[in-house]
Amino acid sequence: MAVRVQVKNNEPLEKTLRRLRKICNNEGITRELKRHAYYEKPSERRRRKDRERIKTIRLAQTPQV
Repeated sequence: MAVRVQVKNNEPLEKTLRRLRKICNNEGITRELKRHAYYEKPSERRRRKDRERIKTIRLAQTPQV
């Protein structure tokens, strides 16, 4: 998965890096990197997926304003 960020004219490097980090966070790339940084037991993986599933169900049930 490749992410491209073009540097705009007269844009400081820090601002460009901030945009890159924001894109990576929104795409879930940083979460995947952290998740693969260590071994996860299959039982922990199942528990995590169940928690994520329940979280998305709860978010879908909350009334949107």
